[in-house]
Amino acid sequence: MPYTGYHRLPTRSALRASTAMAASAVLLAAAACGSGGAEDEGPTTVTVQLDYQLRGNHGMFYVAQEKGYFEDAGIEVEEITTGSGSPDALRTVGKGQADFGFADLPSLVTARSQGVPVQALAAVNQVSPLGMCTLKDNVQLGSVDDLSGLKIGVHPAGSTYIFYEALMAANDIDRDKVEEVTVTPPYENYLLEGQVDAVICYVDAEVPLLRQHAGGEGSLSVLLGADAGYDAYGSGLTTSDDMVEQDPETVQAFTDAYLKAFEYVADHPAETAEILAASAPEQADNADLFQKQLQADIDQTFTSPATEEGGLGAMEEQRWQATVDILADQGALKGQAPPVEEVYDPSFQESYHSGN
Repeated sequence: MPYTGYHRLPTRSALRASTAMAASAVLLAAAACGSGGAEDEGPTTVTVQLDYQLRGNHGMFYVAQEKGYFEDAGIEVEEITTGSGSPDALRTVGKGQADFGFADLPSLVTARSQGVPVQALAAVNQVSPLGMCTLKDNVQLGSVDDLSGLKIGVHPAGSTYIFYEALMAANDIDRDKVEEVTVTPPYENYLLEGQVDAVICYVDAEVPLLRQHAGGEGSLSVLLGADAGYDAYGSGLTTSDDMVEQDPETVQAFTDAYLKAFEYVADHPAETAEILAASAPEQADNADLFQKQLQADIDQTFTSPATEEGGLGAMEEQRWQATVDILADQGALKGQAPPVEEVYDPSFQESYHSGN
């Protein structure tokens, strides 16, 4: 069940030292008693930080928990915490206040340029689920050029702003030709109330609910960034440099359980939606929404030529380089563009699929 805060876990080096001391004590006791063997150290406890409030593409964590995949891998997930945005989620993981996270991967590149020591383990969304949304009766979006002259709702921070800046820059759109209106979540309310003509939206998050309130199928015009020059990954599984360097065994075990759950989620969206809805009392009525969100990902973002060859979560250097380049070209990075090999480690995902 989501909760509102984390306690800081002991560092992995401290846990190693403690485990080593305990193991030595067990061996000494066993020797004194004339018996061999060591006691089972038990599961490794970890915590998870999500980017936002619960969405369909968070289902892998809950399915792995429900189906016992984490337990089978020797992992105990102590807490899964919902969040207020990818930048905060990435900083939480980078500081070691959570062991694993889920976040927008272009935001990870931006965080990395600011010195946050995080990296991606799997690309869940092979293309970004971000796009521009309008009410179809008012504006139909055929290309980014159709945004000219419109009043656009923009939140000047976080993953949606990174996307917006990159999309406009990639299409050489003069932002002086649009009226940018500062909005706060939930952005879709500004569109429904007629305060703006277009908003930035996630096709696997707000769009199903927005479509429902706007009048059902056919009520929205959606321009997916991936179809308009935004050649970047979406969200994915993340961890810190320290975890990869100090405890690769736990990283592999967690990634294995997560990817096994990913395969189950892709094949069982309705059941996944029910598991998410049962995760907290406030989510009880959201099974239908979760299923629609998941179906949008299944239809549009979970798979690619890379996943056909390398399995779900696959990551390619070329796509990562494109993600870094598009952010660097439009000035979203606060520091120097990070070397592409620093923003992701494909070895854990590749190891899982090579053995399955």
